[in-house]
Amino acid sequence: MKIAMLGTGYVGLVSGVCLSDFGHTVVCVDKDPRKIEILNRGETPIYEPGLQALMARNVDSGRLSFTGDLAAALEGAEAVFIAVGTPTRRGDGHADLTYVMGAAEEIARLCKHYVVIVTKSTVPVGTNRKIREVVAAANPELKFDVASNPEFLREGNAIDDFMKPDRVVVGVETDRAAKVMAELYRPLYLRDFPIVTTDLESAEMIKYAANAFLATKITFINEIAALCEKVGADVKQVSKGMGLDGRIGKTFLHAGPGYGGSCFPKDTRALARIGQEHGQPLRITEAVIEVNEEIKRRMIEKLRDLCNDSFNGKRVAVLGATFKPNTDDMREAPSLTIIPALVGGGAHVSVTDPQGLREGEALLPGVTWVEDAYRAAEGADLLVILTEWNEFRALDLARLAGSMKTAHMADLRNIYSAEDARKAGFKRYDSVGRTQWALD
Repeated sequence: MKIAMLGTGYVGLVSGVCLSDFGHTVVCVDKDPRKIEILNRGETPIYEPGLQALMARNVDSGRLSFTGDLAAALEGAEAVFIAVGTPTRRGDGHADLTYVMGAAEEIARLCKHYVVIVTKSTVPVGTNRKIREVVAAANPELKFDVASNPEFLREGNAIDDFMKPDRVVVGVETDRAAKVMAELYRPLYLRDFPIVTTDLESAEMIKYAANAFLATKITFINEIAALCEKVGADVKQVSKGMGLDGRIGKTFLHAGPGYGGSCFPKDTRALARIGQEHGQPLRITEAVIEVNEEIKRRMIEKLRDLCNDSFNGKRVAVLGATFKPNTDDMREAPSLTIIPALVGGGAHVSVTDPQGLREGEALLPGVTWVEDAYRAAEGADLLVILTEWNEFRALDLARLAGSMKTAHMADLRNIYSAEDARKAGFKRYDSVGRTQWALD
């Protein structure tokens, strides 16, 4: 089957590469000539483990190509995916559908044959019906169907998530569209991965509801962590005890500095807005959004306490800037709130992150980027762990403490323990949801 994929951002590129690995012929399209040039050189504009090698294999096989020419990509395509950005719209929190509708109209003008227009972008409920109206108005002669096929890719694990999904959600209106989508995902059908086929609105809502629920789990355990600090409980033990209940599950119960990334912040805001527009406020989701911002501010106060109530003149080493490990994505990362607060308070901040420099250099002015944790810690008054990259999980803590001016640590991902820090020579240690420890 020939497929056109509009958009070579995170979702579009990963989806296009994986669909080509299923055996389909995929043409990825982007209006940004710089991206197309990068891709045609065999490089990727994003970091995702395993993606570059998988892309190269399918380009070599002739199944995968990249172009800026949408008309050429649509020739013979049985399905065309819209995988463009839906950022939060300024002023009202709603998803901005400008790029989605622009893509739909362009498809309508250029397509000459029946096609299924598949929305891969995360869009509010009712968007696919609006896409149908836009396409029909732009080209009344075109025979087409619209399908909703939301993505559930975790950055850092995206290839496995596409190839071995918990489920694939497909929203369609006609049997013809359902058959096309079934053929697209035939390799997954054959391996008995769940395929949920439903109506357009339900497919759209599944995506938002799933992300809002996961964001709620993260925020819930972060609130519990704050209470644990007050009553002397250990949130890691609490999370373990909760997660062993099969009704709850252990995932997304790790306390930290709040959620970030390209999905949860944007999707919770959009879902809350949808509820408001339909006169059905989603009070839990609204509270999750508010509490998540409070959590980031609470982390700043932890750091201030470890700096004896003032950042001014202090040297702070920050390990990790991306919103999670195994990605270069900085969108809505806790670092974008916490590090500017340090700099704004007069701290001299050194940052190290395996993949964060490319985006972080522009997003975090006033900091010094260094190659590793040991360089960052030299002469520092405070060491902050913000992202749980594997290379930060087995550091020589004694070496770090010995190189610091004041051996204080804020472990905001609970990688280590107070006992680890004490034995290594740290004088103060604080984490999330556990008792603070201090020698000085």
